Amino acid sequence: MIDIEIEDEAWLAAAPNAEDLVEEAAAAALTEIDFGGGAVTILLTDDDSVRELNARFRGKDYATNVLSFPAPQNPEGLLGDIALAYGVCVREATEQGKPLAHHLQHLVAHGVLHLVGYDHETDAEAEQMEGLERVILAGLGVPDPYSAEQGDHD
Repeated sequence: MIDIEIEDEAWLAAAPNAEDLVEEAAAAALTEIDFGGGAVTILLTDDDSVRELNARFRGKDYATNVLSFPAPQNPEGLLGDIALAYGVCVREATEQGKPLAHHLQHLVAHGVLHLVGYDHETDAEAEQMEGLERVILAGLGVPDPYSAEQGDHD
């Protein structure tokens, strides 16, 4: 189950189909990694809310594009929560010369991969995670976010 909460209406103003984009990307990520079952909650919010979450849970007092909060193992199959900051995401999409829809789907896939244990702390981990992201996004018709034409991921 994928639960999407839109806290900042700016998401809908910029991308009226934001809910569909998020659901497609999350479902594609879960399918690609063959992760049977599990529930994810995805919050589309503003920079201030993400900054507060980042400060509270990570000790970093700034807004970031996406935060993932994996759930501890539980009988309900909850995988965790993801929060995305509207202003940061829009700014990055503009700087990287890509549509907000593509950047949103990339960050949702990225967040879902974090929920199930993928990371990018080492070069090997980053290579594996980025490879999965490329496959997931290609299936959605989204260009490679790591190619020179698409700009660099933060």
